[in-house]
Amino acid sequence: MKVSSQNFKANARKALKDQQLQTALGRATAQFVGKRKTAVAALKNFEDLRDYCAVVKAHTLDYLDYYLEQLVDNVERLGGEVHFAADGNEANRIVTELARANNVKTVVKSKSMVSEEIQLNEALEAAGVTPLETDLGEYILQLDHDAPSHIIGPAIHKTKEQVTKLFHDKLGTPLDADIPTLTSAARRVLRDGFLQADMGISGANFAVAETGTIALVENEGNIRLTTSLPRMHLAIMGLEKVIPRLHDLPAFLAILPRSATGQKASSYVSLISGAKREDEPEGPESFHLLIIDNGRSAVLADPKLRAALRCIRCGACLNSCPVYQQVGGHAYGWVYSGPIGAVLDPGLLGLKDTFNLPQASSLCGACGEVCPVKIPLPELLIEHRRRSVERGLSAKTEKVAVGAFAFIASQPVLWNAGTKMGRFAAQRLSKDGYLTGDWLPVLKQWLSERDFPAPAKTSFRERWEELK
Repeated sequence: MKVSSQNFKANARKALKDQQLQTALGRATAQFVGKRKTAVAALKNFEDLRDYCAVVKAHTLDYLDYYLEQLVDNVERLGGEVHFAADGNEANRIVTELARANNVKTVVKSKSMVSEEIQLNEALEAAGVTPLETDLGEYILQLDHDAPSHIIGPAIHKTKEQVTKLFHDKLGTPLDADIPTLTSAARRVLRDGFLQADMGISGANFAVAETGTIALVENEGNIRLTTSLPRMHLAIMGLEKVIPRLHDLPAFLAILPRSATGQKASSYVSLISGAKREDEPEGPESFHLLIIDNGRSAVLADPKLRAALRCIRCGACLNSCPVYQQVGGHAYGWVYSGPIGAVLDPGLLGLKDTFNLPQASSLCGACGEVCPVKIPLPELLIEHRRRSVERGLSAKTEKVAVGAFAFIASQPVLWNAGTKMGRFAAQRLSKDGYLTGDWLPVLKQWLSERDFPAPAKTSFRERWEELK
């Protein structure tokens, strides 16, 4: 997915006018939020688990060099091969060279945000390798030459009606096909892909340093087939996906599905420790682990932003964000959207092209409240805003307006005169005690859906003086 974060405002305006997108977002985010609430309420020690997982991730990041070295040692002990990539170009080079060296013609992929981040599919196709996305949402997007707009539900921006039309055009299903018919059509294509693939590429939800184990969670079963049927398995992960011990994993497996999809547990949990052994009937002949930096070490080195790397990619902050609920993921212009994207993208891509993303927040705090690993997202958004101002990236009109307000607020005579004039004007523009959009065109649409009480005729200070 090519970066267009610098066009966030234009992207957002376009999204707000897209009625199909608004319908799809309304359906999906409301469902995610409701299911999460129910699932979290059913787990009495959910807050304790949040505390535990937050501490584990913070500790791991503090000693990441040690745990990465331990992970590498244990993966190699189990017969796997580990590769490191500084950026997306190097990562793509490593993958395509592996494919060429092993005569790989076709690849099946499970959902991987990192592979989207480095545009791996495009690199494979350029090298003459055919990739097939096997997650149903990702497969839909591949058919439509589209990009994911959500961490968990990549096709969240599409309505059922749009998918039905797409499958009719691409797979020949009826225009009135129901969901079982659509999934059956996809299953037929994907099963052929699994049987023909030379390499399976997966992500990694967690990598356990203590044992060299890669943990993967899913609901469709496609990851099981991706990692076991082809003769090669390549797992791709950002360097922050490490956790110290296998003992830590159950806590993450308890909070991740509840936060992501509102499930008590994911349908499938795979723990992969290398290629198949001699006594095992199935599995890949070789296992490779690709660990990618691509800007993460810079975020890690920044003490004020490091907490963003705790993210376990549950998507809860997206679902709860009033901005994401209105504009969707594509408006953010890169693979990571919503509050975590607004925090992480400036760190990975640089603030110059992404400074509008931290501004896309009401600072309501909902994202911080639902984060299962307690990333202080509102604080990180404010930190990026502060840096934008320091570097002169924020809108000059905003800087002038804030400066003017600060000057007036520091001058009691001007402040008192200004508030009196404001109250007087508000009284003249109000109806039945509430401001209306009749005389405030710039706020007309906003006020049409909200009650905004007009300021009192007498200020608190004036009333205080009268009562003294």
